[in-house]
Amino acid sequence: MPHRKERLLEHGYDEIREYDNPTPGWWHAIFLGSIAFSALYFAFWHGSPMAWTPQDSLAADRTAYYARVFRTVGELKADQPTMLKMMADTRWMEFGASIFAANCAACHGAAGAGLTGPNLTDDRYINVRKLEDLFTVVSEGVLPKGMPAWGNRLTQNERVLVASFAASLRGRNLTGRAPEGEVIPPWPTFEPPPPAAP
Repeated sequence: MPHRKERLLEHGYDEIREYDNPTPGWWHAIFLGSIAFSALYFAFWHGSPMAWTPQDSLAADRTAYYARVFRTVGELKADQPTMLKMMADTRWMEFGASIFAANCAACHGAAGAGLTGPNLTDDRYINVRKLEDLFTVVSEGVLPKGMPAWGNRLTQNERVLVASFAASLRGRNLTGRAPEGEVIPPWPTFEPPPPAAP
């Protein structure tokens, strides 16, 4: 008990005296360790070239997901029948829309109505005369117009899907960038293959 009295502090409030109960050493060690860890954490995530961003993680997850999905179809051909088939399939157009949103919307707008890039929702085209030309423009770009080439950044299947999605935007005639280029004939109609004979 004498030891306890020695640890009573001199001041009191309403005849209540405070007992000196210091924080244990291990608590101080954790507190100081957390400060040191936060400095290292900040230095790594904000100053290291080895750090990755949430966008990097999303891109890696998306690539892995597409790889799993694309195993079911193999490598898509960049021809008219394939693109028409993709345009008629809601599920594949959802993939095309996500690729478009991640890579094309900055110039063409979220709905394709055009910002710095042309409006994709009307019937006028600058470098496209037939459906397959959209794939060529996506892959090779149009540097004089500021359109980058995506051939080294997107896979064959991603380029087929995003070109097919861009083609599917035609005819919506959304208000946006003024029409550019020439009116071209409508896309062909998709005709599903006849059912296999029993």
